[in-house]
Amino acid sequence: MKINLRRADVYLVDKRNRHYPIDIKTAKPNIDGFEKYKENMLKWTAAVLYENPKADVGAMLAIPYNPDYPEEYKHWTIRGMIEKGTQIKVAEEFWDFLAGKPVYEDLLNCFEAVGIEMRAEIDAYFARFRP
Repeated sequence: MKINLRRADVYLVDKRNRHYPIDIKTAKPNIDGFEKYKENMLKWTAAVLYENPKADVGAMLAIPYNPDYPEEYKHWTIRGMIEKGTQIKVAEEFWDFLAGKPVYEDLLNCFEAVGIEMRAEIDAYFARFRP
C-alpha cells in the first residue's frame, strides 16, 4: 500500500532522540483542516515508527501567534481533536519550545524595535494601498 506523506514544515530531533515533525498553521483553520492535520500527524508518526519501531515521536501543529492574546488560544476546532500542549503549541509555547525561554519575549521585543525604527517606511508602503 502506498501512502501519500506530506512533508513536515519543521522536523526536529532532540538530544534524547525524540522526533518532532511539526506542521505550522494559521491561527484560525476550519474544522476540516484540523481533521486533515490530525491525519498528517498520525501518518508522520507511523512513518517514523516504520523506520524505527522504538522511536519516540511527538508530531504536532504549531501556530506562531495567538490571535486571542492576552487570553488563552481557544479556537473551537481544536476541542477534542488536538491535545493542547503536546499536539499543538501556540505562540509563546511554540517559540520557547524551539529555542528555550524567553525567546518569545525576545522576538516580540525585536519586532517592536524594528517597527519603531522603520515606522515611516512601513506607513509609506501601506499608504500605496489606501483608496
